[in-house]
Amino acid sequence: MSSQPPAQQFQVDLRGVIDLLSRHIYSGPRVFLRELLQNAVDAIAARREVDGAGGRVRITPVSAASEEFVLRDDGVGLTPDDVADLLATVGRSSKRDMFDLPRSDFLGQFGIGMLSCFMVCDDIVIRSRSAHGADPVEWVGHADGTFEVGPGADDIPVGTSVHLRPRGDSRSLLSTATIGELAETFGRYLPVTVSVDLPSGGETTVTAPPPFLGDDREEQAAYGRELLGAEPLAVIPLSVPATQTRGLAFVLPFAPASTARQSTRVYLQRMLLTERAEDLLPDWAFFVRAVVDSAGLHPTASREALVDDDALEQTRTELGDAVRRWILDLALSDPLRLAQFVGVHEVALKSLVRHDDELARFIVPWLSVETNVGRLRIDDLVRRSSPVRYAETVEAFRQVVSVAPTGTTLVNGGYLYDDELIRLLPEVFPDVRVEAVDVADEIDRLAPPPLDQRAAVVALESRTRDALATVEVVVRSFERPEAAALFVADPEVLRALDRGRARSAGGALWAGVLDRAERASTRGRDETRAAPSSRLCLNWTNPTVQRLAHAPEGRAFSAGVQVLYVQALLAGHHPLGTADRALMSSALADLVDLATSPALTPAAKPQPGDGGPTVSPRISPEGSA
Repeated sequence: MSSQPPAQQFQVDLRGVIDLLSRHIYSGPRVFLRELLQNAVDAIAARREVDGAGGRVRITPVSAASEEFVLRDDGVGLTPDDVADLLATVGRSSKRDMFDLPRSDFLGQFGIGMLSCFMVCDDIVIRSRSAHGADPVEWVGHADGTFEVGPGADDIPVGTSVHLRPRGDSRSLLSTATIGELAETFGRYLPVTVSVDLPSGGETTVTAPPPFLGDDREEQAAYGRELLGAEPLAVIPLSVPATQTRGLAFVLPFAPASTARQSTRVYLQRMLLTERAEDLLPDWAFFVRAVVDSAGLHPTASREALVDDDALEQTRTELGDAVRRWILDLALSDPLRLAQFVGVHEVALKSLVRHDDELARFIVPWLSVETNVGRLRIDDLVRRSSPVRYAETVEAFRQVVSVAPTGTTLVNGGYLYDDELIRLLPEVFPDVRVEAVDVADEIDRLAPPPLDQRAAVVALESRTRDALATVEVVVRSFERPEAAALFVADPEVLRALDRGRARSAGGALWAGVLDRAERASTRGRDETRAAPSSRLCLNWTNPTVQRLAHAPEGRAFSAGVQVLYVQALLAGHHPLGTADRALMSSALADLVDLATSPALTPAAKPQPGDGGPTVSPRISPEGSA
């Protein structure tokens, strides 16, 4: 029968623990004051349960007159047994109930806050007298993990004082200016009085009633102006009874950056937790900045963020519902303010209505989209156009607009959420149909040129195809005579053009990356699918196209076709690759050469009456190579 080896205890390297706290748990040494304030507030709450007294924290920063930082509270204090049991054990907390479970009515939950002081000093002195009548006690802890406990002076009042002497690199953190700022940042709205002693004598009180928990509208608006730096568009009350969370959401009077996320200032029992909690409101609510206080949400070990648990999830859902209800109420009661709100935060609302059918019925008619006749509100669009036709990308929109008949309305669905918004319309307006348009289909619907000109059209298509070599050519008639040509390409071709532009602009390394990406994208392509195609659509109603149709073969015809091709690329906002730029330069050079050749200069032209034929100002066959 084998015996188990005797159990042994872990040895704790306190310096390593302190390094862990300062580098990986806490954001920096400034949090030491927050930890001390939390312990002081908890001590005051505990004393109020004993005799109803207590309620003040006094801070004396380091100054020219004293090298010692002191924080005093009139809380419940510590007995000698408390000191031996609590301060000598890392991680032990006094905030526990009769069943040894953590108390939810105290700020501190981890019993490690005192160690944060070692980030600014090498020694901690704690002097305390318990409200339960025990003798005063003094505890001295050192950064090397050793400590001493002894009797305290008889004149120690009920409560606790913490004494720190800063290291040389931490003196500024314990100075009056920094301590005053930190005390106000962390403890401005604590339910006790926090004061800071001034070097010249006297003190300043940093605590005040929290305006985001009161009912004074003027105070709320003033707090919103301080928070946003501008007058809030609206103030939304927030309340989640299940997690004892209350506060306000301020609607931004300006559109945030497209990359911005909502952020919330969070207090736990009126002690600041974080200025920028990004997970307390739904992602779509980035048009508000909220401030809340909670007694039911749980902080992480650093007490600088919230634990992502069921309590947080429920609170997030209910806060989002409160913002959503405000929008619905606005739609029903104040259309003018709703229009103002939509004008500022339209992108956020487009994101929201995709997942909220009830809200969509109220909000979608007020939203707007870009069309070929200007920006239209959805309510006006559905009255103007049936079916509602839209292009899914900006590129497709630009191409389709070039051939769209006069009087038709086309929506540009290429902007954020707009294509999804248009597809949502039949659910909001049951009688409305929507139709996605494709430029290739639109060109196929265009009328071909008249039959009596069919031979010239077929010849023009063939000659243009030969001049461009790699592009399919079709001739159609559309109602924009000023547009000579339209370049139409499959999405895969457009992506290849973008890669070509990036390849030519970047270096060899970037070109290699793009080549590998292109090979990867084509490796799994179905061999039975048709290869991606591009087409140049010439407009028969354009005078230049008709003149090219009757121009003879030669350099002038080829150069003219090549210029139309490059012009169509530019008009469609397509990138010009190296070959395209070379083609444009060659075509322009040919045209300039032909225009300045001796056969066309005024001196070479035969004069009327000299017996020779009159030369037309057009390029003659003799001038073509």
